Amino acid sequence: MESGSTGSVVRRAAERLGRQLELGEARTADLVIVVAELTSNLAKHAEDPALLLRPVRRADEAGVELIAVDSGPGMADLAISSRDGHSTVGTLGIGLGAIVRQATWFDGYSLPGRGTVLAVQVWPSEIGETPWVGGLTRPLGGETISGDGYAVRVIEGRRQVLVSDGLGHGPLAAAASDTAIAAFHTAPAGPPAAVVQHLHRSMSHTRGAALAVAELGPSAGVLRYAGLGNIAGQVIASDGRRRGLVSLPGIAGHQRPAVREYDYPFDAGALLVMHSDGVVDRWQLDDYPGLVERSPLVVAATLLREAGTRRDDACVLVARAPA
Repeated sequence: MESGSTGSVVRRAAERLGRQLELGEARTADLVIVVAELTSNLAKHAEDPALLLRPVRRADEAGVELIAVDSGPGMADLAISSRDGHSTVGTLGIGLGAIVRQATWFDGYSLPGRGTVLAVQVWPSEIGETPWVGGLTRPLGGETISGDGYAVRVIEGRRQVLVSDGLGHGPLAAAASDTAIAAFHTAPAGPPAAVVQHLHRSMSHTRGAALAVAELGPSAGVLRYAGLGNIAGQVIASDGRRRGLVSLPGIAGHQRPAVREYDYPFDAGALLVMHSDGVVDRWQLDDYPGLVERSPLVVAATLLREAGTRRDDACVLVARAPA
């Protein structure tokens, strides 16, 4: 990443996005500072860096989310590195501290020799609780559009999430996942199996998709799950035990697949991890000390970096059990 050319392009894009989302002049200026410091840090320190800039929304307003990812060299203590005056390369050491100060919400994870993930949100006002869910997609190498997608909704107290993998890749795969996402947002309130049936009926005009819907109940204790095809699901219990979730064979939108819902224990502090087959499922959170304690978005970004392949579209979604 070139600190001059790429950094200035990203800063201009951030400024345009802030204005489009009506962040206000002060918060847009804060956003530009965050982007400038992130791009500067990536240019100076990172190996194989990437920076994602995207809008995020809630009921009454919109904000901007940034995810910075690299593969090394990592930091021994992210909290210390975020303090003003701390530097490993002879600079003033105010970059990460400036990011933390300007951000509405900030989280990160770093492991020496493996790299760093930083997640930042800039909103016009405070957001209160830490985000309970986070997801990312990445297209097949050389492509600009991903056939994988995810969605989140809260309806009648039900926290539901969707991961979809459109058949194949490219625009037609993306159209299938887009249809699934649109149908998910408009589906009647109901358990995951009923939602999956609704998606199946809504996708008959597409090439179809593997997909799965999970529901995190209004209180911790049970996760409900229904899936078709090769969407992988795992529950990571608070004691570290890992349990796979069952998806049945089939393609949503084609034939008449059997849909069945399964219930799993989901204690307070547990994590739900769902991903497409563009992510190798041999990952182990134990290989990343302390990662399970970070926000779902940081966990998702780390898993995508570590286990995502470039030979297929990839999607990771992580959600935390409600307290």
